[in-house]
Amino acid sequence: MARKRQPSKQMCRLLESLSKTQGEWRHGYDLMKVTGLLSGTLYPLLMRMTEQGLVEAEWREPSQHGRPARHAYRLTSAGVALARDLAGSAPGQPFKGALA
Repeated sequence: MARKRQPSKQMCRLLESLSKTQGEWRHGYDLMKVTGLLSGTLYPLLMRMTEQGLVEAEWREPSQHGRPARHAYRLTSAGVALARDLAGSAPGQPFKGALA
């Protein structure tokens, strides 16, 4: 039987940040700055959320010549639903940000 766990406060912070810009691709460095999460917390969390189907990731070509390609992330529909569920907002309403 699968155990249903409450998301960690770090995951809630990340869900809140990603849900504020639904549909937009965000880079990990930007997410680190906004959420205050360190890379050792953020990137494993993003990988886990991707495996769970809450976040999708894709390689993005650099915007400046000579820079490396980077991963970009955004919420899937399941991630948006979880964020709304955790924030207690109804579908179609913006994220309340009540996850702090």
